[in-house]
Amino acid sequence: MNPEAEKPFLDHLEDLRVTVTRIVITLLISTLLCFVYKEQLMEVIKRPVEQTWVSKQEARLPQDEGQKIALDQWEHALTYADISPALRFYSPETDHKFWELQEDEELYHLTKAAVIYRAARELPKAQQEEFLKAVPEEDAEVRKLTADLLETQPIAELNQEGNLRMMGAFKVTETFMLTMKLAFFAGIVISFPLLLYFLLQFILPGLKEEERRALWPALAIGFGLFLGGVFFSYFFVLPKVLNFFYDWSQSMGITNDWRIGYYISFATTFVLIFGLAFELPVVVMTLVHLGILSFSVMNSTRSYAVLAIVIIAAIITPTPDIPTLMLLAGPMYILYEICIWLAWFYERKKHKQEAEEEKDYMKRLLADPEDEEDARAMTEDEEEEDFHDPHYDEDNYMEFPGEHQDPDHYDPLDGPDEDIPDAEKDRE
Repeated sequence: MNPEAEKPFLDHLEDLRVTVTRIVITLLISTLLCFVYKEQLMEVIKRPVEQTWVSKQEARLPQDEGQKIALDQWEHALTYADISPALRFYSPETDHKFWELQEDEELYHLTKAAVIYRAARELPKAQQEEFLKAVPEEDAEVRKLTADLLETQPIAELNQEGNLRMMGAFKVTETFMLTMKLAFFAGIVISFPLLLYFLLQFILPGLKEEERRALWPALAIGFGLFLGGVFFSYFFVLPKVLNFFYDWSQSMGITNDWRIGYYISFATTFVLIFGLAFELPVVVMTLVHLGILSFSVMNSTRSYAVLAIVIIAAIITPTPDIPTLMLLAGPMYILYEICIWLAWFYERKKHKQEAEEEKDYMKRLLADPEDEEDARAMTEDEEEEDFHDPHYDEDNYMEFPGEHQDPDHYDPLDGPDEDIPDAEKDRE
């Protein structure tokens, strides 16, 4: 791109060493900075899986207009359903005092319904309605609530169908190493503009001044695309993928005891892959500016590009399911279509600029053709002055026959003279 910036091979190796050093130092500083906020990062990365658990369980709770039960409220009721009967068995006065301190009548009725719901689940479905008739009339609200619970079938025990809210670790040091890994991935996200700048500075070392100034807006666009891919994956794709695999395990009769180590590795890799995939316009437009790709090539090979995008998405997607592949390949194809239009606008602007330059040149030529001819003559004289025959001696050219004779009287069709040395004959 800039012939004046050419370097030997060893100088490029030195540039590579400097680039790697800068990247390592940047990642180290950003990782340490993110490690300070490790608790917040852990909450952020666990939020999608917690939302999966909450959405699945709340969908199985009664949601009537008169009675809407939140998952936290139901979990408290299940906890008190284990405590209150034991207290009543020990002393009814103690159980009464316990509920006086709670000061939550709605939770009290929900706990009663949880106790009856657990017992009714142990009976055949045909006998459950008869069992509810045994509930006293003063607890008619509890009876109705229990009937709704038997219809929607929420969990009857805490963590009955998987422990997703408090994940477990297998090893002693696993949590610490996972925290460092999470801080490292977060450091990549926040330092991505600098990392991209260092890489482009090494890949494109011969940038001219105006191209170097245009690099900063390109970096801003690249960082925006990267964050767009990260947010799209975190808020839209990752929850859908977790819901898909959660439902798949439930349909196969398998509990979802996902471990924190596997989940963090999966979630961070998943999010980063989408962020990097959204950098497709940066790569394509760089190739367009370098002249490797053009609008005509991209437009005529669109079908091959679609196939390549699907294959790349299938390779880099961390899950083997087709919905996730399409969720990645779809945005990549849309970005590729945007690149085709950007390439068209870029080439149109370039051709328009070239046409204007040609128009200005012709205008100057028609305005003063004599100056143009003088300029061409001066250019031809300079080219003749630059040419010099190392075998030609201006002072003694008559002493050497053949090609060294006077150019004004020498005829190359006459053939070499007899007195020309052998070396001169060979050259002739």
